[in-house]
Amino acid sequence: MDSLSRDLAARIAANLAAAIAARGTGSLVVSGGRSPVIFFEHLRAQPIDWSRVCVALADERWVEPADAASNERLVRDTLLKDRAAAARFLGLKNGAPTPDLGAVSAWETFARIPRPFDAVMLGMGDDGHTASLFPGSPNLPSALNPAAAAGCVGMWAPVAPQPRLSLNLTALLDARRVVVLISGESKWRTYVGACEPGPLHEMPVRAVLRQQRTPVEVVWSP
Repeated sequence: MDSLSRDLAARIAANLAAAIAARGTGSLVVSGGRSPVIFFEHLRAQPIDWSRVCVALADERWVEPADAASNERLVRDTLLKDRAAAARFLGLKNGAPTPDLGAVSAWETFARIPRPFDAVMLGMGDDGHTASLFPGSPNLPSALNPAAAAGCVGMWAPVAPQPRLSLNLTALLDARRVVVLISGESKWRTYVGACEPGPLHEMPVRAVLRQQRTPVEVVWSP
């Protein structure tokens, strides 16, 4: 995983550097979880102009940023250090009591990030979820609707902390490239299953893998 993460970090940094050269700023949208930690550690050391990079979240658990379960905390602790401490960060958690009530305000923060995003980094769960688009979540049909406007949507995870907020499919794919970073044999089996025929709502990652709008790269390590 270390060598793959180092190579991926160099390639994402090159994307961001090219974006800065072309448009004056670069944008990176990331998810939490265990898989991206080593990647974040390599990425933060990349010698690019981080002051011109905006980092944002693809999804968030509806907990305070200081909570150990917070994706914002993970990103601050593992990515926004060293060279990358100069990057601008936009979180998703706000003062609304629920993700559904906070979704509009959270998406308004994304108005400050030029789109399409230069890179969106996603993970994948053993159940086939990506970002916080979980099978069985009540808002999943609207979140996966390809005709929906880009935005945030409240989601419900099967394990605590259950309330989540996620970019919908339209927003996740409003990018120049999407990378799905996974590791371990169980994730490989899930990925193989996601590539087989079947409904999107059973394995939401299929909606990312099957579309033709945005280039998707899957990076897997044993």
